[in-house]
Amino acid sequence: MFRLLSKESNIFSIPVYIGFLLFIVILFNILNFNTYEAIIAGITFLGIALGYFCFNAIALNYNTHLSLFLYTFFIFGLYDGNLDLGIAVALLTNSFLLLLLTSTDEDLRKKSYVLVGSIVALNFIFLPTTWPMMCFVLIHLIVTSERVGLNIFRFLLGIIMITLSYFSVMFFMQYNTWNTAYIPFGKMKVMTDYTELFPLIPIALMLIYAIYDHFQHYNKKSPVSRYKYTFLLVFSLAQLVSIILYMNKSYEYLLLLAFPSTIILSRMFKFLPKYWMQEACVWLTIISLIAFKAGTHFNLF
Repeated sequence: MFRLLSKESNIFSIPVYIGFLLFIVILFNILNFNTYEAIIAGITFLGIALGYFCFNAIALNYNTHLSLFLYTFFIFGLYDGNLDLGIAVALLTNSFLLLLLTSTDEDLRKKSYVLVGSIVALNFIFLPTTWPMMCFVLIHLIVTSERVGLNIFRFLLGIIMITLSYFSVMFFMQYNTWNTAYIPFGKMKVMTDYTELFPLIPIALMLIYAIYDHFQHYNKKSPVSRYKYTFLLVFSLAQLVSIILYMNKSYEYLLLLAFPSTIILSRMFKFLPKYWMQEACVWLTIISLIAFKAGTHFNLF
């Protein structure tokens, strides 16, 4: 299977995966279909579908089917059909952030900082537990920008524009009380029971090894590859903070890590020295995701 998936993909193969994604979304939502659930399912589909195009835009997958295939299985294993609106919006906004912030064109990035600030603010409004993403983008901006002060102003301007618009709409609709969920650390639900996550342990161990292997051969990577890979790692860290602090039993939060985890794993599989290792890791990932899906769906653990 690894050799089959290592063949070069093209733009025409992406609709096939998106079609399968659409089937998954419809399948998991057909039993509880209503207008609200349809809106959430539509936003989820757009966010995840945009992720398929992010692979080629970020260009860390060597244009193979492997990352597209693994990403599809991650979605299948982690998506339960009962997604919160905030998570759905976060999936969509994260795809846009990845497209904008991984660009190697400094001129494009600096022109998009107002939009990035607006996206981050919108993400926070729908899902306050994603506040670490705001910190991540600010740190990323400071580290990678040439004119830090000006770009911070652009970023904050985007946040202020969305914030003022939000407060204006809420005031017009006579919502005059403050929701404590918008205060960081106000709704923390640190997980204490990890039993249902046990099937994902092999994937977690492979991710740790992949990161170790990346830094072991760090000097052999191209500057662009190092920049984009480091971006993904810090991006994943911001998502991980939200997951650790707020996920509890809401396992749909793990979808926030599906895209970066797919790239990290697919790159590791490609550079494994033996074919049997590559094949075994692909099947181990698939089996782990199916086991997690079965465990959460049928309450096996």
